[in-house]
Amino acid sequence: MATTFLIQSDLTPLEVSFPAIAKMGKDEFFAFCRANPELRIEQTATGEVIIMSPAASDTGNRNFNLAAYLWLWSEQDGTGLGFDSSAGFTLPNGAIRSPDASWMRQEKWDSLSDEEKKSFAPTCPDFVIELRSKSDALKTLQAKMVEYLENGVSLAWLIDRQNRTVHIYRPQQSPQILENPETVSADPELSGFTLSLAKIW
Repeated sequence: MATTFLIQSDLTPLEVSFPAIAKMGKDEFFAFCRANPELRIEQTATGEVIIMSPAASDTGNRNFNLAAYLWLWSEQDGTGLGFDSSAGFTLPNGAIRSPDASWMRQEKWDSLSDEEKKSFAPTCPDFVIELRSKSDALKTLQAKMVEYLENGVSLAWLIDRQNRTVHIYRPQQSPQILENPETVSADPELSGFTLSLAKIW
C-alpha cells in the first residue's frame, strides 16, 4: 500500500504518491513531523498524509488573532486549556488533525498520560475552529467538520473569510450558517466565549 502525500499551499495543492512507502504508523508519523517542523502535517484516517506549507502572512495573522481570543477567554474561564494550529491530535478514527485553534476540558486533558501529551494526544478537543485559506476547498473543510463531530467534538466553527460566513456545527444538528456576522457566540458549550470577527475577516 502506497502512502499518498497531498501538498497544499495558499496557491495550488500538489499530490505526490510514493509507492514504496506504506502507511506510516503513529510513531513513524510523529518522527516524520518532528523532522519537518517548518511544515504543518496531518494524516487522514486512511493514511493519506497532507502537507501544508507555512500560511500566507494574512492567514497567519488571523490564526494568531483566533488563538489570542480563545486564550484570553480560557484563562478567565479556567475549566480547560486551548491549543494553537501547531497542536496535533489523534482522533478515535485514527486521523491526526491540527485545527487552527481548539479547546479541551481540563478533565479530558488530565486523563492523558505524560507520554500521550508529549505526542499527538489520542483524544479529540471539545471545540475546534478552522479558518478557510485561499487553497482550501469548502467541501473538504465541511467534511473535516463532520469528522470532528463524529470523533467527539461538541462545537466546531468553520470560518470562511472569502464568503464572510461562519458555519457552526453541533452533534446531531444541521450546520448553522451565519452571513457576515460581527460576532459569533460559543454558548452554551463554552460559556461566555464570544469571538469578534472584525480582525478575522
